[in-house]
Amino acid sequence: MLDGLVVLDKPQGWTSHDVVARARRVLRTRKIGHAGTLDPMATGVLLLGVGRATKLLGHLALTSKEYEAVIRLGATTITDDAEGEVVDERPVDAPPEKLAAAVAALTGDIDQVPSSVSAVKVDGKRAYARVRAGEDVVLAARRVTVSAFELRGRLDRATGAPDPAGTDLAVRVACSSGTYIRALARDLGAALGCGGHLTALRRTSVGPFAVTEALDMDAFAERAAAAVRPLADAVATAFPSRRVDDAQAAAVAHGRRLPAAGISGPYGVFAADGAALALAEDHAGECRYLVVFAPAG
Repeated sequence: MLDGLVVLDKPQGWTSHDVVARARRVLRTRKIGHAGTLDPMATGVLLLGVGRATKLLGHLALTSKEYEAVIRLGATTITDDAEGEVVDERPVDAPPEKLAAAVAALTGDIDQVPSSVSAVKVDGKRAYARVRAGEDVVLAARRVTVSAFELRGRLDRATGAPDPAGTDLAVRVACSSGTYIRALARDLGAALGCGGHLTALRRTSVGPFAVTEALDMDAFAERAAAAVRPLADAVATAFPSRRVDDAQAAAVAHGRRLPAAGISGPYGVFAADGAALALAEDHAGECRYLVVFAPAG
């Protein structure tokens, strides 16, 4: 049975569910999930967990992410991206100083209202499903961290060529989980008084997993099982490591707690032979398990 992680470069036009469905056919197993949904318009890093590595996915989804994006000023859409209908158009007045101030105000710890067509659940139902059903959805703001919001250049919206006065903005964003880049585009446009929406999005990393190591769908189909990064390697790459002896490994398998490791945040617990036993976190002087990969029995 396969247990591990696949780092894919999601193609444009595919849903994250489409990628999972394809992976199930390629690897001939149904026990596959993904960490961190990407919209169909977006491309880039999508992590798939296979077998026991599906237990990792909720924790990988909580890590930091980086994106490259294009924001178009002067038009607001119902979805905050290019997939939606334009609902308002205004002239763009964004000299460098004004633009820099608006970008700076959206950097750091901010309260962000997700797009109404996001996957956020409202009373057990996805927000986008409620919008499609004709409901008026207004989501609550949530605290997110935008550690970097960098303007890479201004582009002509018709040609994509560099233009100091262009209304398309090429940006790089590094942020915490739960940050919506199209909401950043919407809020930047609102701050400038002209509206804005996202026209392109590429996720370049999820935690330590970068797009430079990601496989496209054809390469993944060709490599199949060989594309699956072993569970122990995936855990060691994403988290600090703690090695235990045989007696401690048996305790982990039976759910018995070990003394604290003195490691900040989640860490992987590994047997003497390098096998991944658990994902754990120190609390009140002891090791508490977030995930046990191979419990006794």
